[in-house]
Amino acid sequence: MNSRSTSAFDLPERLAAKADPALIARDERHFAAIAESLELSIADLSDRLDAELRAPGGAGRQAMDRDMQVHQLTARLRTLRRFGLDLCLGHMVGQDDPEPVYIGRLGLTDSEGRRLLLDWRSPAAEPFFGATHANPMGLASRRRYRWTRGRISDYWDEVFTQEGFEGHAALDDQSAFIASLGSNRSARMRDVLGTIQADQDAIIRAGSRGALVVDGGPGTGKTVVALHRSAYLLYSDPRLGHNRGGVLFVGPHQPYLAYVADVLPSLGEEGVRLCTLRDLVPEGGAAAVEADPEVARLKSSADLVRAIDKAVRFYENPPTEGMTVTTHWSDIWLGPDDWAEAFAVPDPGTPHNEARGQIWDELLTILVDKHGDEEAPAHLLRRSLTRNRELVTAFNRAWPLLEATDLVGDLWTVPAYLRLCAPWLSRDDIRRLQRENAQAWTVSDLPLLDAARQRLGDPEAARHRRRQAAAIAAQRERMSRVVDNLIEADPDGEGLVTMLRGEDMRNSLVDETVLPGAESDPLAGPFAHIVVDEAQELTDAEWQMLLSRCPSRSFTIVGDRAQARHGFTESWQERLERVGLDQITLAALSVNYRTPEEVMAEAEPVIRAVLPDANVPTSIRTSGIPVLHGPVSDLDTILDTWLTEHAEGVACVIGHPTFQETPRIRSLTPELAKGLEFDLVVLVDPERYGEGTEGAVDRYVAMTRATQRLVILTGWSVPGSGQNDVTGR
Repeated sequence: MNSRSTSAFDLPERLAAKADPALIARDERHFAAIAESLELSIADLSDRLDAELRAPGGAGRQAMDRDMQVHQLTARLRTLRRFGLDLCLGHMVGQDDPEPVYIGRLGLTDSEGRRLLLDWRSPAAEPFFGATHANPMGLASRRRYRWTRGRISDYWDEVFTQEGFEGHAALDDQSAFIASLGSNRSARMRDVLGTIQADQDAIIRAGSRGALVVDGGPGTGKTVVALHRSAYLLYSDPRLGHNRGGVLFVGPHQPYLAYVADVLPSLGEEGVRLCTLRDLVPEGGAAAVEADPEVARLKSSADLVRAIDKAVRFYENPPTEGMTVTTHWSDIWLGPDDWAEAFAVPDPGTPHNEARGQIWDELLTILVDKHGDEEAPAHLLRRSLTRNRELVTAFNRAWPLLEATDLVGDLWTVPAYLRLCAPWLSRDDIRRLQRENAQAWTVSDLPLLDAARQRLGDPEAARHRRRQAAAIAAQRERMSRVVDNLIEADPDGEGLVTMLRGEDMRNSLVDETVLPGAESDPLAGPFAHIVVDEAQELTDAEWQMLLSRCPSRSFTIVGDRAQARHGFTESWQERLERVGLDQITLAALSVNYRTPEEVMAEAEPVIRAVLPDANVPTSIRTSGIPVLHGPVSDLDTILDTWLTEHAEGVACVIGHPTFQETPRIRSLTPELAKGLEFDLVVLVDPERYGEGTEGAVDRYVAMTRATQRLVILTGWSVPGSGQNDVTGR
């Protein structure tokens, strides 16, 4: 909003009382100052960005610093341009200071340094989210705004002291948060920062050490907490900064990531990496679901993941017999002790393929030393040895170059190899795990492929190392010529020119950051903190994929044991300690802000039938709309009527695999609906979703996606179809 001739407030007629100048004049003046500062900030940032882009790119550290500066300027510009005045979430007034403090998505000051917006993540902003009547945290009052197309369409005042009533509109029957729950959903998660509740804010601002478990049932805001906590931690904890590993956010599936894609940018944070477990492994995108549940169970074990190390060590045994190596000058004996000496050179933990180069270099050194003939220059002898076919063949056999896909594929096609690596498996287990197509990858294979890739390292490591060594040598030679020219121009010089005569100084002039190297995997880690949503679904094997990427063991773990499709009989403490986490803290969310009482009344018996102690949250609102039951033949009529009556909002049909999606109606399996929410949810024959715990969880999850209306239709079937058509299994 460039012109302040238009009010920031656009209140409907029914809220005329709130438009009283006595109530909003101070806000109007503050918004005018924000608008002016925004214009100046955007102009300044644009100029600075243009200057950075026009400046020479530089090299090495200079280029990296420039890229970081461009990234930061671009991100802040994008946020300022995206929001305008609606950067402001609301204001709070302290009991001891009548001057309002305005809270924003980002901090903002005017040209004189006066604070206009306080960043929501700063400690001083905590009372805006955390204050309650039981604990006002020093506040007299709080005001929250609802923005619609860049203008305030409503606002809510909450008063914590008797003095706080002065200058405020009458309090609404519902808080800003409750009033917002009935609004229409969209294809992307809508902005909720302005209505974060105290129980959620306390978890968002908790420390990052150890593993924090956020346990809560449907509608308690777990995903909201997970996303806001990601942005908060990057802002508040210097140990988690982008240059120290940053934050990885792991969601359950791609529809979920698409749904939450806008949230972090709206919080002023674009540095969090989002992915699913499938994204961590190149084979993940095409991996199928394991057809045999028993095979999936066997592969879910962390022990089988750890067996990958033994599978690799099978290929790391030095030869027990010696050999004669023939050169142009003489024969050299390479004995078992020499092989063992070379194999011992790599440091523990060095990936197999990356250790190859070190072992090969040591073998050549041993052979050159044993040759000892001054008539054969060492560099010529080494060159000759690298071309010795028998030596190269023996080395490749003793320490072969390995691919992760070949290693894991061999486990499923060579029973003796699997028995060697996992001796605890029974013969029936080994037989069950075998398959004809070694590389017909399934989701259950991904943790093993990931472990193998990390244990083996880059097969091209040696080539990358040779390229970098050659580039370093070439740069040193060029730098040496430059230094020699400087010295030659001033042979009697002192100071810098004299220093350049030293070899160490010459080497320090080589900038290795600009030299060629292997392209890094942005999801390989290590990360300083990992946030996992729907964590109740992770197997022990899948947990190893994440633990290997977070050496600090700093996690935010979000989930609901009652929504675990394959059951979750342990406590969070027991499960996480078993997979390798310690310092575990549990935080619970027990209030269902999303799902109306009418829906939960039908959903609760579904889950309690199989999990009597399920953590079913308490709904705090009613919709006044009863759950509708009917025949599947009513589906089109129900959807058409809803579309006619609702110009906005999103519906979802769950369990109808042939239903064609439209822009406002999704069609999902129960599993892919997890983590999402819709105004209208239509379940098609939910009894066909499955049996036992898995079927009950799928029905419970599907029912609790509804924020307004739930419809359950029965009596539909497709010729030749079965449960697999509905559940996607």
